[in-house]
Amino acid sequence: MSNKSSSSSSASSGIGFSGLLTIVFITLKLLGYISWSWWWVVSPIWISVLLVIVIFVVVMAFALIVELLK
Repeated sequence: MSNKSSSSSSASSGIGFSGLLTIVFITLKLLGYISWSWWWVVSPIWISVLLVIVIFVVVMAFALIVELLK
């Protein structure tokens, strides 16, 4: 009998580093250990999103340049 939960899929579960860092920052803010603005408390989320957008734009610009040089 095979165990289906031990399949070799590459899907990951969990919140990741930026999610964990956000939870830590929110906890520290709510407990009063840090007095940062909420913009900085949630910065791991928006910095991650911004990084993905920048990488996407760079890759698309590179693909456009390669296509135009053909």
